[in-house]
Amino acid sequence: MATEGKNLSAYDKGQLPDASKLRIGLVVSEWNEEITEGLYRGANETLMDCGVLPDNILRWNVPGSFELTYGCKKLLQTQKVDAVIAIGSVIRGETSHFDFVCHATSQGIKDLNLQFDTPVIFCVLTDDTKQQAIDRSGGKHGNKGSEAAVAAIKMATLG
Repeated sequence: MATEGKNLSAYDKGQLPDASKLRIGLVVSEWNEEITEGLYRGANETLMDCGVLPDNILRWNVPGSFELTYGCKKLLQTQKVDAVIAIGSVIRGETSHFDFVCHATSQGIKDLNLQFDTPVIFCVLTDDTKQQAIDRSGGKHGNKGSEAAVAAIKMATLG
């Protein structure tokens, strides 16, 4: 597995661009809240650790991962931000619902990156089990939210 032996929270802030003037939007799915709150904490803590001011971190909640695309779009249309992080968690169940939600969400976020000049970072866990999601949202593999925050800083300062 891709995260085997990796800590998703590891970064060297000395190697990152200055983030002190950035404004970052976090759109957080309420579905699988235990997981998405862990991802949110990882992203929020990393952004602040890298110099983003707490008042420059904007959080919006949406019901589920499928709604992340619309939430990110509305945030981009109504708020001045340098990057947006879409935070969600989809855990495989017994039906093909998992496949439809994962595909639509990833395509939607990709489309936002083509439509807007502000980067939208994909921080949606798509795991087979809840334990895998726990391991990647602050568990034994670290926190994918932290990794997404680093990506947001890099993309917001690109070029």
